[in-house]
Amino acid sequence: MSRFDLREVSVQREGHLIIDRVTATIAPGRCTALVGPSGAGKTTLLRLFNRLDDPSGGTMLLDGAPLDTLDVLELRRRVGLVGQRPVLVTTTVPEELRVGAPNLTDDEALGLLKRVGLAEEFYDRPTEGLSGGEGQRVCLARTLAVGPEVLLLDEPTSALDPEAATAVEETLCGLLGGGLTAILVSHSAAQVRRMADDALVLRKGQLVESGPVAGVEYVNADA
Repeated sequence: MSRFDLREVSVQREGHLIIDRVTATIAPGRCTALVGPSGAGKTTLLRLFNRLDDPSGGTMLLDGAPLDTLDVLELRRRVGLVGQRPVLVTTTVPEELRVGAPNLTDDEALGLLKRVGLAEEFYDRPTEGLSGGEGQRVCLARTLAVGPEVLLLDEPTSALDPEAATAVEETLCGLLGGGLTAILVSHSAAQVRRMADDALVLRKGQLVESGPVAGVEYVNADA
């Protein structure tokens, strides 16, 4: 299981400090939520973990190795991203599952569908016409196909209707319960309480509170 360490990490853009000297640890085998008001820097920080962006200052380590010394493509296989909206890039579900894993067998693909809560008949479906929740779970299966050590979850249910959001969240909770490391961005304190073990609270790019979710005031203020 993989551990991230952040040491005085900052992100500056056009003279504005978006992330301000954040020092934190993402514990292996746990789900850590990045929370805070809009504009706090949550998504910016999330994008640093698989080098969609790079920090302006400070150091990020994965299992003790600086991220900027790792091959980007290999890093992104180890650290998979699930975004807010399902983005399907092929025409059929089998093709979609093999985007990053071309040698995936039929049995392995069917196992992935089962893992994300989709029935076997989805294996023969075109990607066009999938519902938002179905598409998001196919995207999740596609990410899992390459065997990531860490999942980055950027508001993974925010674009879904309530029924689909509940189904996707339940799927993710099942995966996280299996010991997968995850970093979650969510505006929903209730979702954070359901899914996350730890929380980092950002405000204006600064880390202002952290710890196990049950003890983090920001997450529990509306409980």
